[in-house]
Amino acid sequence: MTSSLARPEPTPIRPRPTAVPTPATRRVGVHVDAWDPILKAGVVSHLRPQPEIRLLGDDEADTAEVTVVVVDAVDERALQLLKRRQRTSSTRLVLVAGGLDDGDVVTAAEAGVVGLLRRHEASAERLVGAITKAACDEGTIPADLLGRLLGQVGALQRGFLGPRGITFNGLATREIEVLRLVADGCDTQEIADRLSYSERTVKNVLHDVTTRLQLRNRSHAVAYALRQGLI
Repeated sequence: MTSSLARPEPTPIRPRPTAVPTPATRRVGVHVDAWDPILKAGVVSHLRPQPEIRLLGDDEADTAEVTVVVVDAVDERALQLLKRRQRTSSTRLVLVAGGLDDGDVVTAAEAGVVGLLRRHEASAERLVGAITKAACDEGTIPADLLGRLLGQVGALQRGFLGPRGITFNGLATREIEVLRLVADGCDTQEIADRLSYSERTVKNVLHDVTTRLQLRNRSHAVAYALRQGLI
């Protein structure tokens, strides 16, 4: 006699999803250069435990993606170190100095530096941030220096260039607004919020400015503006 109750269908066995491997952290090859071995040892001790950094010895210096140059001041000796690195490799330069003023920013930018830090502010986190930005062709500069530089060139524009009908070639109003907020220390999200732009728009504005003026990064843009009196 056949039962009127249907047998339940067997539950299909579903294959377990294959785990997607997490990509390894990209490590930036870094060489530390300094006249003073104690200064060099201090920066190396900051960087050695960082998973984003692969420290290179002196025999590998020419292959470094980023070179961190550590100095007491932005003087002739510091410029010699920077020029030596430029001559021997295509490395990106991050400068850690005991002190920095407005003129030092211009001097460093002309020497090819893309990242600037004061030594007493160069924590491991800030060092790694400046290095990873340099590896991506992005700049780092203390916010107070950037703000003063923009203030100086802005005063020059308002007091001398503006009345003579001379303007910052190629800079639209929104580009100037973005640069001023960068000088105030705002990050991309904060700039976007204040100006009611998307983050992508802010990044595009900054990219357009540096590309159009053939500048390496934000720091270089400020140094160029100061030299030329363009803002």
